[in-house]
Amino acid sequence: MKVIICGAGQVGWQIARHLSSENNDVTVVDNNPALVNRATETLDVQGISGFASYPDVLERAGAEDADMIIAATHSDEVNMVTCQVAHSVFAIPRKIARLRSKSYLDAIYADLYRRDHLPIDVVISPEREVAEAVLKRLTAPSAFDIESFLDGKVQLLGIQLGEDCPVLNTPLRQLTDLFSTLSVIVVGVRREGTLFAPEPGDQLFGGDQVYVFTKSEDLDRTMEVFGKTSKRQNRVVILGGGNVGLAVAQALEARTDRIRAKVVELNRSVAEKAADALERTIVLNGDGMNMELMKEAGVPKADAILAVTDDDKVNLLTSVRAKSVGCQMSICLINDPSLAGLMEPLDIDAYINPRTQTVSSILRHIRHGKVREVYSLGDAEAEVIEAQVLATSPVAGKPIRDVDFPEGVLVGSVLKGDEVHKPTGKMRLDEGDVVTIFAMAEDVPEVERLLQVQIDYF
Repeated sequence: MKVIICGAGQVGWQIARHLSSENNDVTVVDNNPALVNRATETLDVQGISGFASYPDVLERAGAEDADMIIAATHSDEVNMVTCQVAHSVFAIPRKIARLRSKSYLDAIYADLYRRDHLPIDVVISPEREVAEAVLKRLTAPSAFDIESFLDGKVQLLGIQLGEDCPVLNTPLRQLTDLFSTLSVIVVGVRREGTLFAPEPGDQLFGGDQVYVFTKSEDLDRTMEVFGKTSKRQNRVVILGGGNVGLAVAQALEARTDRIRAKVVELNRSVAEKAADALERTIVLNGDGMNMELMKEAGVPKADAILAVTDDDKVNLLTSVRAKSVGCQMSICLINDPSLAGLMEPLDIDAYINPRTQTVSSILRHIRHGKVREVYSLGDAEAEVIEAQVLATSPVAGKPIRDVDFPEGVLVGSVLKGDEVHKPTGKMRLDEGDVVTIFAMAEDVPEVERLLQVQIDYF
């Protein structure tokens, strides 16, 4: 597949890394020569310096025979014009655009733009992706990461293990015997900053971060097994009334379980817009670093603070101060992935990286065929892939233990018909089954080969 990626920032670079590792023909376009050089020097990609919306630049990038274009520059207007040029001039079949402006998004989702007038096949909104991630965190407040698979029947949980975790120093193979009625399997462990796929004899230690698959109905019990409590969130304070904060507040208002939320926003005009858009949520105009204001917002008695401003340092410091005065839980928006290591020492419960959310969303849309879902973990260290087993796949008709999966690969769950099964070595994978697979980044191409999905994109 021949792909043009417009924008060589963190999102564009990560997408280029994924696609180039799968032997696709990738060209990166950016008007910053330094970013283009970084991509060509570190990845197996071609690079073009120039404005992505210019037809001559796209022509140099090979648009005449490209299969797909991903417009992920920092400008919504450039991304939209790029897709228009790709359609009108070069007839590129598949066009994906990252858009951030709420005005554009509202118009697009309201179907005011027709395909012929603005030919974008898939719109990716980082703010909406982040808002959805925040809401998922609230469903499992003690998890630092959560994602749904198999049509919501299965949850992937990221859990930070404390020293009081009941299953510390227990070989993973014994978890099945200890909790025979619980469908839970550990597919990934991050220890001392390194993520790996554990073996059955491995033990868990305090301070580990584990990724666990469980049935949705077993979510609360799973959290208890790993030493976490599930507490209903009744009162929430949202720091930041911009696109992300507003989307979260609106979603909370729409929920049937009435959660009382307050929004704190520094910019007066943004605060006024948020107040106009919200019906039941109180909006306060002021500095989140002002603890008197935060106390007025009810932070000491809040079940959670959601710090979602565009300033990482404000989000971190506000979360720390909120916890220090009694707030039960903190969720941070962090743009700089290098700050992730501060979460545990600062006692921040969960963080969300917009770039990771955007990369995962784009990957879901570019892997078509029988791949139904892709979720990127950490700093693109690993992926969880949900895919259907084909009749021609090398895994079809084989027990899981006989499939030659790489060492960094584990099956997390299997859907047979309408029933979710916990995978075992003797379980046979049949045509039509849907599997969720944890794979380290370097093992993804081999997983796709085994599932025979890499060549079937569109």
